[in-house]
Amino acid sequence: MARSHTLGDLQLAVLDVLWRRDEATVSEVQEALREERNPAKSTVATVLSRLERQGWVRHRRDEREFVYSPEMSRQQVRRSMVTELVDRVFGGDPAELVTHLVTAREVGEGDLDRVRELFDDLAPDPEAKS
Repeated sequence: MARSHTLGDLQLAVLDVLWRRDEATVSEVQEALREERNPAKSTVATVLSRLERQGWVRHRRDEREFVYSPEMSRQQVRRSMVTELVDRVFGGDPAELVTHLVTAREVGEGDLDRVRELFDDLAPDPEAKS
């Protein structure tokens, strides 16, 4: 099955538990989410099963339980979801996303300084010889 790039809040919360723990059972994921969301064990099991079918997680059997672990890193998931956002909403143009964020005042001055530093670090050094 093709991997959907868009994940819902509960799916991301489940993945976050797996990223923090490296692996977990359905019960362990449910317990980790109890305070914030209090999902039913069957809901967590369904989410994990769907995430596995879509290629986001995998499982191994440990006696009578499945132990789930992420198939993709947090960075890979972010990249995938942002790429889909740029494609769907901004016509595939990442500059449009950045322009939107800056002009919509969604980025604060401190954020702009960090972005400038990042661009400076990524820019080729004009003094460097090829």
